[in-house]
Formats: sequence, C-alpha cells, structure tokens
Amino acid sequence: MKKTQTDQSDAKSGSCQHKTTIGGQALIEGLMMIGPEKKAMAVRRPNGEIELEEMALSAFSGAANWPFVRGSIRIFRQLVSGTKALLKSAELSEEFAPSEDEQASGQSASEAATAGFWKRIGKSIDRFLENHSELAMYGSTVLALLMSVVLFFLLPNLIVSLFTQLLHINSAESGRGVVIVMNLAEGLIRIIILLIYLKLANRMKEMKRVWMYHGAEHKTIACYEDRKPMTVDNVRQYSRFHPRCGTAFLFIVILISIIVFSFVGWWSRWINLLIRFALVPVVAGIAYEIIRLAGRYDNKFTRLISKPGLLMQRLTTAEPDDSMLEVAIVALNAVIPLRGDRDQW
Repeated sequence: MKKTQTDQSDAKSGSCQHKTTIGGQALIEGLMMIGPEKKAMAVRRPNGEIELEEMALSAFSGAANWPFVRGSIRIFRQLVSGTKALLKSAELSEEFAPSEDEQASGQSASEAATAGFWKRIGKSIDRFLENHSELAMYGSTVLALLMSVVLFFLLPNLIVSLFTQLLHINSAESGRGVVIVMNLAEGLIRIIILLIYLKLANRMKEMKRVWMYHGAEHKTIACYEDRKPMTVDNVRQYSRFHPRCGTAFLFIVILISIIVFSFVGWWSRWINLLIRFALVPVVAGIAYEIIRLAGRYDNKFTRLISKPGLLMQRLTTAEPDDSMLEVAIVALNAVIPLRGDRDQW
C-alpha cells in the first residue's frame, strides 16, 4: 500500500471546478453519501468486501424549505438518518461474535445465571426495538439532542451564572457591556467543552477510524469537485480538510448564540436556562443559512467563516488508508446524479 500524506499543508485542495451539494457522514467502517437524487451507504465487511446499500431519500417540503426554519428541521431529520446508518454499519462491520457455548465455558453457576438473566433482558429490549424501530430511532435522536443542548448550551450558562454569583455581580443592574462579556464567557466555555469532548473522543480507537473515514469522505468529494477520475491514486492526493464540512456549523452555532443571547439579556438562573433552551432552534436556523451562504460564495468573509471549521477538522478527521478511500469512492459513485448540474451548490 502506498504511503499516504500526513502533512496536509501540501496536499491538493482541488480547483473546485464544481461545488457539489453531495455530502456524507462517516460510519463504522464505512460512509453514507447523500446526493440530490440518491442516498447510499458503503461499508467494509469483516471478510474485506464492500457492501453498498441504497437508502430511501426523503424529499423536503413545507416548513423544511422555509429560510431560518428549515435548518432545525433538516438537521433533525439528518440526525435520524445518520443514526440509522450508524447502527446499520456497526451491524454489517462487526466481527462474528463468539457462540453461546464459547461464552458459557469457564463460567461458574452463579455467573452463568447472572449472564442468563441479563441475556433475557437484552432479548426483551431487542424485541421491543424491532417492533418499534421508528419510535426507538426518533427517541434516541431526541435524547441525544437533549444531552447536547444540556452539555453545550445549558451547562456553560450555569457555570457563568455561578461565577457571577460568587463575584457578587448583579446581572439585573448590569449594563449591556457586562451582559455581552458574560455571553462571551459563556461562548468560550462552550468552545472549551467542545474541544475537551473531541479530545476525549480521539482517545477511543473506534473513533479514530471514524475520523479516518471522515477524511476519506473529504478527499473523495474534493476529487469529484475537481473533475478528476475517481481512482484511489487520484483521491489520495487531495486534502482531508474541506471548507464545506458540517464541522464548521458547530463554530457558527457558538458565534450566533453569543450574538442572539446578548440581545435577550441576562436574567435569573432558571429563566436564562429556559430562554436558551427555547432559542436553540433559532440559533441553529440562523447558523444553517450562514453555512449555505459560505458554501455558495468564495470571498474573504466566507473564507473567514470557514476557517474555524477547517482548524477543528484537525480533530475530527484523520489521514485515511487506501482501503478507506475505496469505500468512499464506492459510496460517492452511487449518488452522483445523472445530470451533472443537479448537484450544483
């Protein structure tokens, strides 16, 4: 296998002859790619074969097309779709589990009884999930969103509120400048929590491989946008960093939250938390529109907006190997529209 580039400063970024709307998501040992007409998932099986599966592509209608409203709706639907693909990829890529006899060997009677109890519980849960798969999927997505809101929105505000209390700062009597400083501090804490979260994720072996597939996604899309033949040798030359990656969305959300929350003021602790919880869809909607504009135009302002996301991709992408590039090429080829202009950004 040829040696891949580890320093992306000299890797090709692509002339971007064609800005595509095709995007992807890294999975367990694979990738999901979404185009304007098709959605597909390619996963490397334990036997080395690549399994390609076409997925249903839902059309957006009604409020999902309204500016500043569509962002929250589309993000939620993408999270549901991504969760489905992630679970499916884990199922396809997992190695064969040991048999029940192998698992039982070496266990004492009490250990076997305990294992049997939890196995029965697990089977009951599996049956429920199989019978209510859509409910379980939406429920898990909502739970993940709530945890994210608590971690990245409510917790930073709570920390700043405790500090203002310790410093005897009366927010009700403070001027606009003090409120802006408190919101800036809140935004800084969000960034710190996000970086800690990503650093901890990078310590997991499984996540490192997901980041490698994320890098393979970017390289493949860059090669496609550069109108070069989709071969491993060609794709390998491109940078693992891409200016239109959804990673930039996270930083835009933090920036917009500072601005929006500065306008609503600073109230008592619980009112602050309720306001932030209620305004999360508004912040996400504004950030989504900014990301769309940044992807469509190339100027100093849009490059400035994309810069934080490119920097953060050093934590959310890694240099892939050639086998991963093969998977990414299969996934991308499956969603390229018949008409070349159908995926124009």
